[in-house]
Amino acid sequence: MAETKNFEEKLKRLEEIVTQMESSDRPLNEIITLFKEGAALSKECKSELDRLDIEVQKVLEENEDGTLLTEKAGATYDL
Repeated sequence: MAETKNFEEKLKRLEEIVTQMESSDRPLNEIITLFKEGAALSKECKSELDRLDIEVQKVLEENEDGTLLTEKAGATYDL
């Protein structure tokens, strides 16, 4: 079973991947494999950041009646 990494571990792995890809002595197929792993990790990190952004918005924005409100791209959503 694959180990679940937290955000910081994923970010550290992304940094390692970038360093490895910058090494000019890597074969192309290895660079492609690293790129795919990095792209997947990047997507996971962005998803987590988006989720946390919504959570922060819930804390920071509250309607007068106590309901939580968040705004994104001009639209308003009651959560």
